[in-house]
Amino acid sequence: GITGTFHYGLQVSIINSPAEYIQSFIRETWLKRYGSSPSEEMITLMWSFIVSIYSIGGLLGSSSAGYLSVRFGRKKAMLFANIPALLGAALMGLSRLCGSFEMIIVGRLFSGICGGLAQNVHIMYAGECAPRKLRGLIAITASTFTAVGKFVGFALGLREVLGVEALWPILLAANTVPALVQFLILPFFPDSPRYLLIDQKDKEGCI
Repeated sequence: GITGTFHYGLQVSIINSPAEYIQSFIRETWLKRYGSSPSEEMITLMWSFIVSIYSIGGLLGSSSAGYLSVRFGRKKAMLFANIPALLGAALMGLSRLCGSFEMIIVGRLFSGICGGLAQNVHIMYAGECAPRKLRGLIAITASTFTAVGKFVGFALGLREVLGVEALWPILLAANTVPALVQFLILPFFPDSPRYLLIDQKDKEGCI
């Protein structure tokens, strides 16, 4: 769950760093595809889609969090959140190679779905699994690692790291790392006691 909230913070901040390079990529792709340069209004419109569609994905992910966490359990719901995260990272990372700025838009949508789902399910899972004395401390890990993700996103976006024209697809695909970490280690964690008792009627498993 921590990697899910980290992913959210990472994606919120990381898109601002290569803004000029992505807009230049939109201009070049449009010129090759249609034989004429797009207007500044069109570039602004495409860039607005790229930035704002993450929030639409977040809304979709948040809306499905309640159903998925009850239907499959908190742990499996967070595992499912990694699927759109990895799909989004693949689309954004390969967008330049494929010459398609639309892949960035779709990739951001998938990343938003992951962020919205992980943010909500993480709080449920962490709060229900934490010992009573540590419940308050564990509950704030969502905001803590969102802030850490934002910091890492800004750091990776520096020109001395990945914030250069040749590396911006790798920067956009950086959320692959937290998604893979969660995908690999989360299956070894227990499921939520509350889910086992109330939704699954598994009293022994809950104990």
